[in-house]
Amino acid sequence: MRATFGRFPSGVTALCATDVTGEPIGMAVSAFVNVSLEPPLVGVFVQTSSTTWPKLRERPRIGLSVLGAGQQTPCRQLAARQVDRFANVSWESGPDGSVFLHGAAAWFDCEIESETTTGDHRFVLLRIIGHDFEAEQDPLVFYASKFHELPNGIPDN
Repeated sequence: MRATFGRFPSGVTALCATDVTGEPIGMAVSAFVNVSLEPPLVGVFVQTSSTTWPKLRERPRIGLSVLGAGQQTPCRQLAARQVDRFANVSWESGPDGSVFLHGAAAWFDCEIESETTTGDHRFVLLRIIGHDFEAEQDPLVFYASKFHELPNGIPDN
C-alpha cells in the first residue's frame, strides 16, 4: 500500500513551535492540504504514534513551513527520532511561538481549529492567522519515497 500511495507526489511541510522554555519542537509532515480560503484553513495528517504532536498541540500557535528545494537535510532531521532536529537548521520564531524555517517556499502561522482521529492518523484542521511566500523558492517534492526538485522552466503565476 505504501508504494501505491507513493505514486502521488506531494510537498513536504514542517510543523514547528517553541516549547515553554523557548526551544524549538517540530516534525516533518507530507500529508498537507489547503482546505478553505474563507475562512482560511489548511489541514495536515499526523501519525497517531507521533511523540512530537502531543507537544505541538499544546502550543498556542504552530508554524507550518512548506519546505523549499534543497531542504532535504532539515526534512530528514525533522522526521528522525532521537536526534537534535534543529541542529544547523536556520529558523525564526513568531511572537506567539510559531517557528518558521528559513529557506522555505511558503509559511503559515496557524492555530488548531479541530482534530479528528482517522485510522492510524489524526487530521488536524489549522486556521491560518498569517502567511507569506518566497516567489523565487521552489518547493521540495516527495515522490516514490524520494525527494525531488521541480525542473527549471516551470512558469510561476
